Formats: sequence, structure tokens, C-alpha cells
Amino acid sequence: MSSEDTTVYQVVINDEEQYSIWPADRELPAGWHAEGTRGEKAQCLAHIDEVWTDMRPLSLRVAMEQQAAEAAALPAAG
Repeated sequence: MSSEDTTVYQVVINDEEQYSIWPADRELPAGWHAEGTRGEKAQCLAHIDEVWTDMRPLSLRVAMEQQAAEAAALPAAG
């Protein structure tokens, strides 16, 4: 019996721009859509390592950018 994984995976992404892999022959879970990359598990994980450079969810990134913009707009104390 071989333990080699022959599953074809696809890279998936959710609305928070978080990545994962999912077997290509299975229906995607709610809230996830195919990113376009398919292949062996290692290939898909390598692609995610390359493209997912900011692990923060999209909503957190947006909130932090808004907070920084608001802070920059405040008059300097002094």
C-alpha cells in the first residue's frame, strides 16, 4: 500500500483574502472560491507561500489603514 498523496489540489481564497488548499474534485466550502492554481499539494502550498505575504485578514488591514490615515490627519501636538 502506497502512502503517496496523488490528490490534485486547488488553491482557494475567501473574502478575507485568506488562502488554503482544497481537493480539486470536491465542492468548495461556502465562502471560498478557486484562485486558479491547481496541482500537487506541495505545488499549491509553495504558491500560497509566494503570494500570501500579509497574513492579516482583509478587514483588519483595512481597519489599520483607516486608523493610520486618521492619525496622520490629526494636527501635531506641541
